[in-house]
Amino acid sequence: QLQIVESGGGLVQPGGSLRLSCAYSGSSAGYNAIGWFRQAPGKEREWVSCISPRAITTKYADSVKGRFTISRDGARGTVYLQMNSLEPEDTAVYSCGAHRDPSDTCAPIMRGWYDYLGQGTQVTVAS
Repeated sequence: QLQIVESGGGLVQPGGSLRLSCAYSGSSAGYNAIGWFRQAPGKEREWVSCISPRAITTKYADSVKGRFTISRDGARGTVYLQMNSLEPEDTAVYSCGAHRDPSDTCAPIMRGWYDYLGQGTQVTVAS
């Protein structure tokens, strides 16, 4: 079992920055890739970014590449998503998901799979 709690969302102007945090805990935490997903109103949930269990691999969706950075602090059981140059199109509920990833490649998360998903945090980009 894995517990996940997101934080750090809010309202920001276009071009601004936010840092999201995903606190995870549980006996299998170290075996899971952690990914960020987002869902905008009226749209399907989409994968945004992923970091593998040992932080060997990081992946980004094309829409955020070069603007978002994912990192992992295993000692604190936390994954961060630094979001820069935010655009109105980034407005969504951002959720943190986890999936076992023995290959350390983020492949399951990139397919949109997750075994656990947090409640999410709202990010709104507007002037």
